[in-house]
Amino acid sequence: MTGGNATGRAHGHACLVYDDPAALHARTVEQVGLGLAAGEQVWLVGPEDPDAVARRLAAVPGFADARRHGAVRLFRVDEAYRRDEVVDPGSQVRAYVRATTEALAAGHTGLRVLAEATDLVRTPAQRDAFARYEHRVDHWIRHHPMTAVCAYDRRVLGDAAIAELACLHPETNADVLFRLHAGDDDAAVALAGELDPTDECLFAAALERAEPSPVAGRLVFDATDLRFVDHRALLLLREYAHRHGAVAVLRTHRPAPARLVELLGLTDLRVEVVR
Repeated sequence: MTGGNATGRAHGHACLVYDDPAALHARTVEQVGLGLAAGEQVWLVGPEDPDAVARRLAAVPGFADARRHGAVRLFRVDEAYRRDEVVDPGSQVRAYVRATTEALAAGHTGLRVLAEATDLVRTPAQRDAFARYEHRVDHWIRHHPMTAVCAYDRRVLGDAAIAELACLHPETNADVLFRLHAGDDDAAVALAGELDPTDECLFAAALERAEPSPVAGRLVFDATDLRFVDHRALLLLREYAHRHGAVAVLRTHRPAPARLVELLGLTDLRVEVVR
């Protein structure tokens, strides 16, 4: 799944939006195949009874044997998450840290998860907490042998609710203009796509949920995959960094943001143009 807005640096954390259960099934079959081929342990998490899921996957080569030996594990969503409650982001990340560690100890090369998480994000409070969790687990995934597909049913949630979650993944098929996800090296977060006035509120919410922390007085935003940024987004970055006692640094391939910062006189927002 790449879509028109994915970057070339996605790191195994994708948001799948679907309208047809057949699309979810196809992705499930794909993830099982990829995981088994890579020697990973595969977790399939969803609202259905595991035996019903197993019957649908019975024809997938190697599935039955892999389930028998623990290479594929099936869970109801309330076994892997706190269903119908507000997820605690830190606790949920720690649960997947343990699961990844246990998969490695059992001789697998890593952990691959496909989670149908619609039931966990039905209310605004649930979405707020789960969005915070999505960004935290994204950092774990970026640097450890775990991959994840987070699936959401558009028929239940609608596009606006899904956008709150999809924009916090490096890869998605959802119709979102920007993505904010874990960065590399000294970058607190990475930004991709376009930041324009139509998504100002969504971007502000994503930034607050990600809660990037400064290092040595600098809050570095890797914007090398950002095609466009308007002045409102620059002001949001500056204000966020100021509230955290830091200088905002926008790292980009494009000279236009530097010119805009100069025109606006934003002396406490620095632009690093890199090649």
